[in-house]
Amino acid sequence: MDKSVLIIGSGFGALTSALRLSKRGFKVEIVEKFNKPGGRLNQITKDGFIFDMGPTFFSMTYEFDEFLRDTDIKSGVKFKELETLYAVNFRGSKKNYFIHKDLDKLAEEFNSLEPNFRDKMERFLNAGGNFFNDVENKVLKRNYDSLWSYFYAMATVPPKYSPRLFRTVWSEMERYFDSREVKEIFSLVAFFLGGTPFDTPAIYTLLSYTELKHDGYHNVEGGMYNIVKDLVKEIKNKNIKIHYNTEVVGYKSENGKLKAFTDQSGNEWSGDIFLVNSDAAFFRHKIFNRKAFSEKKLHNMRWTLAPLTLYLGIDKKINNVPLHNYFLGDNFKEYSKKVFKNSIKLEKPYYYVNVVSRSNPDSAPEGHDSLFVLCPVPDLRYKPDWSDKEIITNNIITDLSERMEINLHKHIVSQTVMTPEDWGNNFNLYKGSGLGLGHNLRQIGGFRPKNYDEKYENVFYVGSSTLPGTGLPMALISSKLVVERIIKKYGHIST
Repeated sequence: MDKSVLIIGSGFGALTSALRLSKRGFKVEIVEKFNKPGGRLNQITKDGFIFDMGPTFFSMTYEFDEFLRDTDIKSGVKFKELETLYAVNFRGSKKNYFIHKDLDKLAEEFNSLEPNFRDKMERFLNAGGNFFNDVENKVLKRNYDSLWSYFYAMATVPPKYSPRLFRTVWSEMERYFDSREVKEIFSLVAFFLGGTPFDTPAIYTLLSYTELKHDGYHNVEGGMYNIVKDLVKEIKNKNIKIHYNTEVVGYKSENGKLKAFTDQSGNEWSGDIFLVNSDAAFFRHKIFNRKAFSEKKLHNMRWTLAPLTLYLGIDKKINNVPLHNYFLGDNFKEYSKKVFKNSIKLEKPYYYVNVVSRSNPDSAPEGHDSLFVLCPVPDLRYKPDWSDKEIITNNIITDLSERMEINLHKHIVSQTVMTPEDWGNNFNLYKGSGLGLGHNLRQIGGFRPKNYDEKYENVFYVGSSTLPGTGLPMALISSKLVVERIIKKYGHIST
């Protein structure tokens, strides 16, 4: 007998889950609040320029390969591995530190700052690699039915790693390196998770291993949004319908099961099974009104930093800036510790720049460049008023102009700014938090919101605020885990 699945949202986790479920014989339908698919993996097209809205690189590409094998899809997505991952510049210095995957080249960048850098980095990466290999399948890629099942999984991990749970990324860096610059640069992995090096557990230094020694970083030929286009093409081939501009605002239930979600126009969307790709914690609060996810409890949870994003089209080529760039200041500890709760002014913010047209020439007209700027900022709990966005935007552009030695103000021909308010409104992100729930000890593994509902047996969750965590590879793993859970309950459906 056919079983229907209604998926709420069309982010990366939703699209991959839809294709996994369709392969297993389920009839799938998707409703999406935004006007096009992809969630935060989206695209802005304006004034002849094309910008990836959110993620700008992909790691752990073997998870995408596993997905393709699982669904028997022949993908048109072409990954391009980066040998130079990114560059880092400190305010007041013209020196750019280039982060190469080749450790010999990397050592040349830092030997003057950090004697015996290569040996130190080798030991640091080996430690991260050992931990990654010991937890990837034992802890990361598995479902948990209870806290006890999580504790049991953790018990299989060698106890030598326990101290990493209680150290921070920064304190782990201090165990291996002496140079301030080296510690600051290689602790940036915490910002990739939407946190800071001073509040993110040291276990996440394994990300340095994944970027430098494991699968590395990859760009997508033609832009990151080509992943979404490729998936949507397959979804159409499977006759899976996506309904846009459709926001879930209510629900109907009966005898412990969900019967339907209702949208903003009063339409009912029914199914046998429901898979929610909207934020797993915020959805439980906003739609289901769960006490465990009350406004007070959400407020007290650790959320990731919010994004302030700029999409700039300029009327000239910038040839002296690499693809991925981090622009830091001279007060790293103070800034990191205070920016989360808006206790430092954003006059001289830290930010990331992706020269989009460097990897995707079609993203800008001939002789032009397209720039994506991401500045991690406080979420709306700590900075609810963004009436000063033009001032902050001007500060960033002025600072970037000085560092690039070009007056960007005179060359910008297209400009779009998205504040945490915009991100929150477009994608139902709690207080504009960019990557959902953070990754402290009380919000990882079995402590994250479950990928199955506590009350309705036919409701499940996929995405950043449930297992296993945030990021594109984690969304892929999340889709695999939730589909495993659905199959365990309902079995494969005959086609």
